[in-house]
Amino acid sequence: MASVLICSLLAKEKFTPVAIGWKRLTDVKFTRKFNKQAEMYFLYPTFGPSVGALNGKEIQIRGYVIPVDEQNNVYVISSQPMAMCFFCGAAGPESIIELQLKDQRQKFKTDAIKTVKGKLVLNPGNIEHLNYILKNAEVVE
Repeated sequence: MASVLICSLLAKEKFTPVAIGWKRLTDVKFTRKFNKQAEMYFLYPTFGPSVGALNGKEIQIRGYVIPVDEQNNVYVISSQPMAMCFFCGAAGPESIIELQLKDQRQKFKTDAIKTVKGKLVLNPGNIEHLNYILKNAEVVE
């Protein structure tokens, strides 16, 4: 009986997302580098140990949902509302996370405040995606 309880607790612990705040994602430094394929400069991240420890982990974060391309179900979650987000120049690339939604039919209104969870993947070099990607993202509340 005790082993069943221990296994149950371990399973729950393994799948409980780590709740993080946006400040934790600021443990990153950016270097401006020229990308030959795109023929332009990009900010490439070097993730600090606090952020590096989250790579591949299930996390949970609260922020503002911003539609990038609603028809193709491309959304980000941001520490700031759309008028102040990274795309508008008021914040840095560490303030947004690309959402790769588990339910592709889900739609959101601009600046909807949501808590989402999913597997955090750090992206140091693929310019087709953001530096932070939340795979299998789903709304918690």
